[in-house]
Amino acid sequence: MKLNLKLSALTCASLLVLSQQSLAELSSTVNLTTDYTFNGVSQTQNDPALQASLDYGFDNGWYIGTWASNVDFAGDDVNLELDFYGGKFLQLNDKVSLDLGAAYYTYHGDDDVSNDYNYPEAYAKLGYSSSLGTSEANGWYSWDYFGQGGGHYIMMLAHTFELAEGHDLRLSVDRSTSTDEDKWAWGNNDAYNHYRVEYMTSWNGFDFNIAAENTNLDWDTADERIVFSVARTFSL
Repeated sequence: MKLNLKLSALTCASLLVLSQQSLAELSSTVNLTTDYTFNGVSQTQNDPALQASLDYGFDNGWYIGTWASNVDFAGDDVNLELDFYGGKFLQLNDKVSLDLGAAYYTYHGDDDVSNDYNYPEAYAKLGYSSSLGTSEANGWYSWDYFGQGGGHYIMMLAHTFELAEGHDLRLSVDRSTSTDEDKWAWGNNDAYNHYRVEYMTSWNGFDFNIAAENTNLDWDTADERIVFSVARTFSL
């Protein structure tokens, strides 16, 4: 089993945008990025990716959606990731929010191995807003990570500052941990750390993101890098 596969619950950005806005409508987001990284590990062998989501948010905070991206797992012909998710976004008070949900990841393009990678995941995201910005404490857990039968969890802390109106800076650190090294590991490690700094802004309906990130893994697909993304969201 390769070690440079997807390392967390669906593309975090898609869920965060949906849960924070709690959209009561059908929407789609198309994103072009110079590298599809998740938890600091490239899912495209350091190459660009085209991604799209389709989301529906209900007035009561429930939401469902699907998300897709090209992928490249060296050594096989898997070329597409298609994820499905749903959950409930709760605004507990004017400062505190909670997002609870589950996701299922599927992979396509190689009839011999694609289905072996499919796996479920549950997540919880706690947010706190103040005059200093928005803080997050997020967690994800899978009991069958990448179809290998092992447990796996990710813990993340993040904070977003408003630099100026329409200009935000987000700092995050997360740790991915396998609960069963015999079924899943990163080389000789049962865990690794990921650090990310990203600048976010919008212009003429397009959302721009420039991120610098790194991990403590000694891999070409997980070393320091700059990732640039541009996205457009459409109300349907």
